[in-house]
Amino acid sequence: MSALLHRPLSALLGHATRYFFFTGKGGVGKTSLACATALALAESGKKTLLVSTDPASNLDEVLGLELGRMARPVPGTDGLFALNIDPEEVAADYRERVVGPMRGLLPEPVLKEIEEQLSGACTMEIASFDEFAGYLAGEGASAFTHIVFDTAPTGHTLRLMALSQAWTGFLGQTRSGNSCLGPLAGLEKQRRIYEQAVDVLKDAAQTSVVLVSRAQSSALREARRTAGELADMGVRNQSLAINGWFEAASNADPVASAWMQRQDEAVAAEVDFISSLPFFRAPLLPTNLVGLDALRRFFSAESAPQPLPKSLPGLDALVDKLLATGHGVILTMGKGGVGKTTLASALALALHARGATVRLSTTDPAAHLTDALGTHFEGLQIDRIDPKAETLAYVEEVMATKGAGMDAGSLALLEEDLRSPCTMEIAVFRAFARTVAQGEEGFVVLDTAPTGHTLLLLDATQSHHRELARQSRSVKHPDDVERLLPRLRDPEFTRILLITVPEATPVHEAFALQADLQRAGIHPCAWIINQSLAATGTTDPLLAARGLNETRYIQEILDTQMRDVFLVPWSTVEPVGPLGLQALILSNTQHNPKI
Repeated sequence: MSALLHRPLSALLGHATRYFFFTGKGGVGKTSLACATALALAESGKKTLLVSTDPASNLDEVLGLELGRMARPVPGTDGLFALNIDPEEVAADYRERVVGPMRGLLPEPVLKEIEEQLSGACTMEIASFDEFAGYLAGEGASAFTHIVFDTAPTGHTLRLMALSQAWTGFLGQTRSGNSCLGPLAGLEKQRRIYEQAVDVLKDAAQTSVVLVSRAQSSALREARRTAGELADMGVRNQSLAINGWFEAASNADPVASAWMQRQDEAVAAEVDFISSLPFFRAPLLPTNLVGLDALRRFFSAESAPQPLPKSLPGLDALVDKLLATGHGVILTMGKGGVGKTTLASALALALHARGATVRLSTTDPAAHLTDALGTHFEGLQIDRIDPKAETLAYVEEVMATKGAGMDAGSLALLEEDLRSPCTMEIAVFRAFARTVAQGEEGFVVLDTAPTGHTLLLLDATQSHHRELARQSRSVKHPDDVERLLPRLRDPEFTRILLITVPEATPVHEAFALQADLQRAGIHPCAWIINQSLAATGTTDPLLAARGLNETRYIQEILDTQMRDVFLVPWSTVEPVGPLGLQALILSNTQHNPKI
């Protein structure tokens, strides 16, 4: 087992396929590995294209240039090109392709209805896939020897890959000629391209799908789940890359010893899964992979230490602040992989332990609250918004109200419309609004989804009204739907906690998320910097170097934020179960030196 773990990621390049896909749980290093691989391929003399399909892409920051939809050469390299598939931009183009040819031919009210149908999340997804498919089965791939995809967090990636099957099935069943995607004729023309794209994904001679993970329990579980779902879709040409592998310099440092122990335990628990795939190992580095020089030094572990920031309060101080309000909604938000689920669970448990009425819930399809808590706590309400259950209940409600008294033909059309993927978005949105409303009676701690999905939910207060009206005019939507946005904008009711880890991409994505929220009139309450090695006092050379490199990002937050900032040290106790979560709350700043 240990010998296999020493297989370096560079071994992937020995038999490089034309296409590489890097996918996995948020925060495991997909972008870093994708960029390093693409750069290595380009500098071996192969013309290479690096493509991001992630709505929250950070390729611009890693590569040091502003990217768009068209491939751009990366300065300082020979043969490396990169682009971002921007979902909003491609959705706008898609709408115009559908509506444009009809202008002057159809009445304005009909065109307006089609445009409204094309305003939902479904259109954004199919438009993104339309663009994505062009690099697998269209002309977009012809100019390049290799194409490397930095894909979105796991749930979105699977959705993207499944679209050609899901939409093809939807097209095959529909009879009306319309859907939430508008007229289906345009989609029908693309059916063959979509089928070819999935064929390429499944072909081991052309494509390598690399599941990226960390040697951590949650990340490995997510990788195992993803591997199974991909295999069920016929994508079996998979390998596993364990990123951030740590080797302690000695056993004398307690932080290094705890890190090694947690790493070994996580791997031991998933040894059967890890051994079932070809797998590779990439080392833990003291610096983040930002910039071409850092990407070229991927296996060398060079670093540039920075001075430590000032001492900061821990989660115990945040709990005191939250308790003073007596009730309301607490949302943990940020990039995938920064610890939103863990911190939401820790805060809920701490509030509950101090006598508050608490409901802990999640809108994240990949979140596992029970894994974080580890046991049942009397009086602490734990639930999740189950998309399938919510969709079933919503469909039954629409059929019982709008469908009542319909003739057979009209009922068939309604049933057809409810098979649209937009239906699940509406159902989840209503459940989200209902959960937020429960903050009137106590504390609701909501572990939210990765940034893009969270913003879709928040934006739904406006964008989903048209779809709600179109699909279910006879359904009475709860008052909670109308009151959601005012509640989210009320700083006395909703407290948004921006979660990050002290690294470039999560910090800068949190800044972008904060700006988006503020444009919607929603103002975060505080920042939480999670998993800080700088706050532990570790003396292990590698971990200390990583801690020193954190400080530039901690200082950047302190220099730009007027809000409270809380710092959570990397915990020597696995942050799961009562003891692990309590350790996060009680962790103080005794090891967090001042400047």
